[in-house]
Order: sequence, then structure tokens, then C-alpha cells
Amino acid sequence: MERWSNKVAVVTGASSGIGASLSVRLADHGMVVVGLARRAHLVDKLNSEVNGTGKIVSRKCDISKVDEIEAAFEWVENKFGGTDVLVNNAGTFAPGKITDATDGKVSDDAILLTIDVNYKGLIMCTRQAVASMKKRNFDGHIININSVAGHYIPFHSDFNIYSSTKHAVTAFTAALLNEMADAKRKIKVTSVSPGLVRTEMTIGHSADQPILEPGEVADTILYVLSTPPNVNISELEVLSTAEKKL
Repeated sequence: MERWSNKVAVVTGASSGIGASLSVRLADHGMVVVGLARRAHLVDKLNSEVNGTGKIVSRKCDISKVDEIEAAFEWVENKFGGTDVLVNNAGTFAPGKITDATDGKVSDDAILLTIDVNYKGLIMCTRQAVASMKKRNFDGHIININSVAGHYIPFHSDFNIYSSTKHAVTAFTAALLNEMADAKRKIKVTSVSPGLVRTEMTIGHSADQPILEPGEVADTILYVLSTPPNVNISELEVLSTAEKKL
């Protein structure tokens, strides 16, 4: 992790869960972490948990809104010089059916928000980060927090919209890798696909169901970042030891 000391990491969805745990760990390793979140005050509180030489600063940003994304990355450019690492962590889950073929249809607004946060926002943040890296000729790292649901279709149809957006993240990550190779750029691109993680989205899960803690996923991301400059982990699936492979 030495190569990232004093570098700038932008983490979306940094106010809780994986994003919060990761922000603290990156700051512990000497990084300047810009946490993008709607609840910016929760990001500011994370500094009290930092034991290393880095720091965490907040920027209020709704990842579903392109103008806020553009303003946030411009702010990072002006204040800190640019984005060296981007972790696309922000996500939302709206359980429900796609259509009214059966009961429980999810609302139009919930569908659009899920697409906007989980996929559209991820793309737009990536465009901003790569532009910053190219401008400075810096070999940075884009990490997309995906899901095991981005690699198979869950049997429960309440996951349909969420799983669709995560499949899109899988495809986008592969396409971005190809684009970097075509451009002969050494910007790394990684998809990290956890199983069930104890976050605000999984409140109410079965107590006996295997589950990962946010910090365990954050540690996995640190491992990805610590790989040598010529090594890229394109996909990493992260499961609890008791979790079944689907």
C-alpha cells in the first residue's frame, strides 16, 4: 500500500457499510479519502476512527444526479489535484417485482433510482476519474463494488432489478478493461463481488444465514490495491466461509 500514501481516493456511498469501513482503512494507510455521500455529516465523523496518517473529507453528493457528480469531481480536482483511486461503492436495493404479473410490483421511482445509483452513477463517476488520471498521466485504479448477484440470476424475483444492475456492472467492468488495454493505459479496473454483507440494505436477514462484515470486504479491497503495478485482478468474488457458491 506504500505507493498509495498521500494519494487521493474517492469513495462513493462512504457514509455507512463497506464505504465507511474502507474509508477508515484507506486513511489509516496514509491516503486522502474523499467520501461522497448524501449524508456527508456521517462521513465527517469517520475521522475519529482513523489511526493512520491520512484523513477523510466529505463531499455531499447524490450519485443518482449527474450534475452533482461532475461538481464533486471538479471540487476534488481543485482541492486535492485529482482522483488517483475511485471506489464505486454506492448502491441501493429496492425489493419487488418488475411487473404487475404478480403482487409486489416495485414502484417506477424505485426502479429508476436503482438504475441511477447502481449503474448510471457508477459509469459517470468512472468517466470523471479516468479523465483525471489521463490528464495527469497517472496509472490509477477503478474498483467497482459489484455483487454475486451480478453473476447469476437469484431465484427470488424480488432481486430482479438489483441483479440486473449488477449484471450491468459486470459487463461494464469487462468493457472498461478492454478500453484501457486498447488505449495502452495501465489504469487498473477491478470488480469486487461480495455475497451477503451486513449493511443497511440487509437489515432483517435470517440470523443463521452466513454474512460478511463490511470491514472484511474492505480488507479485501486493500488486498486488491496492494497488488504490484503490473498485476490487475479483474474480478474477485468474496464469500463467507459458510456461504454456498451459487
